[in-house]
Amino acid sequence: MLNKNDFSGPSDVALAFRDVSLNFGQGIKSVPAIDRVNFDVLNGKVTTVVGPSGCGKTTLLRLAAGMVPASGGEVLHDGARVNGLNTRVGFVTQDSNLFPWLTALQNVEFPLIARGVPKDERRERAHRWLKLVGLTGFENHYPSQLSGGMQKRVSIVRTLIYEPNVVLFDEPFGALDAQTRMTLHHELLELWKQKNSTMLFITHDLVEAITLSDQIIIMTRRPGRVKQIYQVPLARPRNVFEIYLEPGFDEAYSALWEHFKSEIVPG
Repeated sequence: MLNKNDFSGPSDVALAFRDVSLNFGQGIKSVPAIDRVNFDVLNGKVTTVVGPSGCGKTTLLRLAAGMVPASGGEVLHDGARVNGLNTRVGFVTQDSNLFPWLTALQNVEFPLIARGVPKDERRERAHRWLKLVGLTGFENHYPSQLSGGMQKRVSIVRTLIYEPNVVLFDEPFGALDAQTRMTLHHELLELWKQKNSTMLFITHDLVEAITLSDQIIIMTRRPGRVKQIYQVPLARPRNVFEIYLEPGFDEAYSALWEHFKSEIVPG
């Protein structure tokens, strides 16, 4: 649920984190997860959050989705405070989480069934989205008959098909091999370009962050705070298969690593 408040931020801000803190537990057993986090996710842009394990990256997604309430500060979606489950965002998790008893086509159709979309329309839209990610001919395959990369494609288009305002990605490619990851990076950026999507993406991988992002949020170790907000200088479109050769890549990686290494390498 979203409740309007008197926030009057710029219209190009899709998500805003304003002094957001979250503690797990209460009293002397309270454990701070994130502390006074501030950053914006701009409409039509890809924002990535990187940081060491346990710094609260996934917590940020859960806050944006309204799955947990903030202990302090506020999360705003299109200028409205997130209070309760935010059904206007999509959430792609680390696991594909496909229904094993449904085919690829039926899995992709499922969100449209929940929204009351007529059968003919949802079938046409599902076929079209599966075609966009190269899965024509696999519509009637069950998840167990699909490779890991194919399952992830189905998971992504199942989320994108109902055209959420913002899509949240929680390390969706972490378990895949390098070649499959690059292919999915390419396909994801093609979908982003076609649909003008807004994405908030979580990863541990600096190369992945540079490949996909317009801006990168670098978090400190727990309790997670924003250490640096970095604007990626690489031009678009990007050749994800040879990202190391893109002008500005070396400089971007070096700049990110300077901020990141102190959070993961003992001093």
